[in-house]
Amino acid sequence: MKVLVLAGPESSGKSWLAAEIQRHFGGVVVGEYVRDFIDEQQRDTVYADIPVIAQGQLDREDAARATACELVILDTHLLSNMLWSHALFGDCPAWVERQLLQRHYDLHLLLAPEGVGWISDGQRCQPELASRQTFFSLSQHWLQAHQQRYEVISGDWINRRIQAFAAVRGLLAGD
Repeated sequence: MKVLVLAGPESSGKSWLAAEIQRHFGGVVVGEYVRDFIDEQQRDTVYADIPVIAQGQLDREDAARATACELVILDTHLLSNMLWSHALFGDCPAWVERQLLQRHYDLHLLLAPEGVGWISDGQRCQPELASRQTFFSLSQHWLQAHQQRYEVISGDWINRRIQAFAAVRGLLAGD
C-alpha cells in the first residue's frame, strides 16, 4: 500500500486533485474531516475542537489504511490541522505532531497557491495570496525539517494534473 498526501494551502486544488487521482489510478480517498465537522457544528472552530478534529482525521485515515488497497489518497492530514491550529489559536496540542511523525507517508504532493484562483466556499478564510503563500512555506518547511518526501505541484489546473499524475505513476512504480 502507498499513502499519498495532498498538502498545501486552501483553494490550491487538493480535493479536486484527489478525485482526479482516484479516477485515474483507483484507490481510496480520505476527505478532510474538519469540513464535515464545521458543517455539523454550524459554527467556527475553537481551540477545544482541535483534538476532536485531529482524531477524526486520524480515524478516517486509519479506516482507509485498513482496506489495504494499493493507494490511499489523503486530501489532507494532520500537518494541515497543526498549521491551522497555530494560525488560528497560536497553539496546537503536542500529540498532534507526535502522531503525524509516527505515521509513514510515501509521498506528499505540496500544492502551490500561485497559478489558480482562490474560490470562496463558506469555510475558506485566506483570500489573499500572501496568506496562502505563507501557509505553503510553513508546510514546505515542516516537510523539509522532518525529511518527508514531497514534490511541489504548481501551475494551472492542467499542469497540476500532469505533474501529479507523473508523481503518482512514479510512486506506484516504486521510484
